[in-house]
Amino acid sequence: MSQLVLYTYWRSSSSYRVRFALAVKKLPFQSIPVNLREGEQHRDEHRARSPTGYVPCLFVDGRPLVESVAIIELLDELYPDPPLYPRDPWARARVRSLVEVINAGTQPMQNLAVTDRLASDPALRKEWSRHFNARGLASFERLMALHEQEGVEGRYAYGDTLTAADLFLVPQMYSAQRFGVDLSPYPRAVAAAEAALATDAAQAAIPERQPDASP
Repeated sequence: MSQLVLYTYWRSSSSYRVRFALAVKKLPFQSIPVNLREGEQHRDEHRARSPTGYVPCLFVDGRPLVESVAIIELLDELYPDPPLYPRDPWARARVRSLVEVINAGTQPMQNLAVTDRLASDPALRKEWSRHFNARGLASFERLMALHEQEGVEGRYAYGDTLTAADLFLVPQMYSAQRFGVDLSPYPRAVAAAEAALATDAAQAAIPERQPDASP
């Protein structure tokens, strides 16, 4: 088995996704924290392994890879059981659509690189993050409703099998709760997140259970 080393931050939703994926596939890894609040991601040492200056960064047998979507897709190719993307091309594309609603359209808007440029007022920053979390979850909910019309139903974000869509939904729901988003308009997304969060893999990836977690 490959040697896996994950540079991570306990409350980073992108890191959360990768921890979730590693747990689903039962892959042991070494966790090395990068404290975003103290600016460790901007140090030359971290940028040498992660040119973006972000986490997560996963080393696979000494080779680094950044960006959670790329990391999860690589893990799915290297360790295909259990799969995180359906085999059917349309189903796989649908899961990728759900992934991108979070990855491209929601989470970046609450990223420290964005909110640190926004304002020094904590209340304004929180309201900004609350708005974009709600906007993203509304899109996710509508996609789930569309998939239902096509006959896709089940416990999780896309049918009755855990997929990459759940790996992105659960951390985003965690963020939405942090920022006080009213979740009542998103019953499908809430139910899917709760089902995914009940799995052993999700429990292992919870931010507060990470070695670098702080109050």
